[in-house]
Amino acid sequence: MWHVIPLFIALPLAGAFLLPVLGRGRRWVSDGVSLAVTVSLCLGSFWSLTKLQESAVWVYTVGGWKPPFGISLVLDGLSAFMLVTVNLVAAAVVLYALRYLDAFTGRWQFHCLFLLMVAGMNGVVLTGDLFNLFVTLEIAAVASYGLVAFGTERHELEAAFKYAVMGSIGSLFILLGLVLLYSYTSTLNMADMAAYLQARESGSLKGIVLGFFILGFGLKAALVPFHAWLPDAHPSAPAPISAMLSGVLIKSLGVYALCRVIFCVLGFTPAISEILIGLGILSMLIGVVLAVGQWDFKRLLAYHSISQVGYIILGVGLGTPLGLAAGLFHLFNHSIFKSLLFLDSGVVEQATGTRDLRRLGGLNHRLPVTGGTTLAASMAIAGIPPFNGFWSKLLVILAAIQAEHYWAAFWAVVVSVLTLASFTKVLKYAFLGDLPERLRNVHEAPVSMRTALVILALICVVGGVLWLPELRSWFLDPAVGVLGAGPAGMAESLVRYWP
Repeated sequence: MWHVIPLFIALPLAGAFLLPVLGRGRRWVSDGVSLAVTVSLCLGSFWSLTKLQESAVWVYTVGGWKPPFGISLVLDGLSAFMLVTVNLVAAAVVLYALRYLDAFTGRWQFHCLFLLMVAGMNGVVLTGDLFNLFVTLEIAAVASYGLVAFGTERHELEAAFKYAVMGSIGSLFILLGLVLLYSYTSTLNMADMAAYLQARESGSLKGIVLGFFILGFGLKAALVPFHAWLPDAHPSAPAPISAMLSGVLIKSLGVYALCRVIFCVLGFTPAISEILIGLGILSMLIGVVLAVGQWDFKRLLAYHSISQVGYIILGVGLGTPLGLAAGLFHLFNHSIFKSLLFLDSGVVEQATGTRDLRRLGGLNHRLPVTGGTTLAASMAIAGIPPFNGFWSKLLVILAAIQAEHYWAAFWAVVVSVLTLASFTKVLKYAFLGDLPERLRNVHEAPVSMRTALVILALICVVGGVLWLPELRSWFLDPAVGVLGAGPAGMAESLVRYWP
């Protein structure tokens, strides 16, 4: 079964390199290749998650060189969870983009960069060594820089430049941490590195490396105070790319990579817990406060991405089994409802020509599907039952109370109330009330775009069932087990399952 692992990277890479040859001037080729690849990856992710229940870890050794001397790709419970999250959103976004891109030129360039970004994210999730984590992270990041600037307008180019500069600074910090670890352990394999660090006292080195990684991965995840690039980059990108950036890119390149390194390589400690909890609360509060005053639909959503990532970091920062499960559950839920909100904003912008909420109103009369899916996503992000966001937010709050971090739970409730107020404004000014005369001729999105919206909205409605014991044991518990086992568990499991 482990022979399928490299396909998650090879398929999108092959698609990206074929499109410049076959996709020029052939719309159906670029659309067909991109949709076929992303749907295949999505189905393969669910299949891998199901089959992984029969074995704790799959390891693929590149060229037959066994770890720690060769390059390895590792599929465990956490990797499988992230693969499902990334590729589910990617498939929905490509389906949406088939007609959204009618307003753009360079269709094959978009799909080429998009598939490179997906390949990079899958590589980050699957790699078993730190250097290839850095390489695949850069592949995804560089592709995302180009996609932010895809429209080539002045503000898009400016946002892409700012994003590239800040992203490069984050990558530099990650590389410095990697170099320090390699100089001390003489290995790049994460399991081998974890075993080496566990066997030797390296407190001061771990502290320095942890600081570099929090700076680097924290910037990729847009944690406060490393968030300055996000409010410009996300609104400037085309709606499908905004959905990918906010939905899964900051999760895979930032949150996942940070959790993998801290929990599985360096080791989780009470001091690290306090740092993560502090960053989580700060991101929740500052993100939502900045979002409340926004009138630009996409910029408002961008600030809420910062706030919601704070919930995820708070959950995993608690370090308890319930906290880890709640954080990962919210990571998945946020990927769904925030991607949906950005896709909805794209429909609104294309139909009306504006993102200014003050110039909208009454769109439910002309865009009923978009209005309905925006309502579902808004209720989910605000934590209203029975939508998926309610359950994960509730679990984060309960985990904080269980860990006796009462102030963290209090601020999580306050942020949720402010989030509800913010999206009440969105619904009131954009979709409710009377339809302005100049918007009488707007029309609903094409079928493929509406289909993507409805799929994601349905997950928002029924996603809470993933916390049921039968589904949780299949979807969330293996990922929580990987983080909970720590460096010792990672090293032991990988040695046991090396082919």
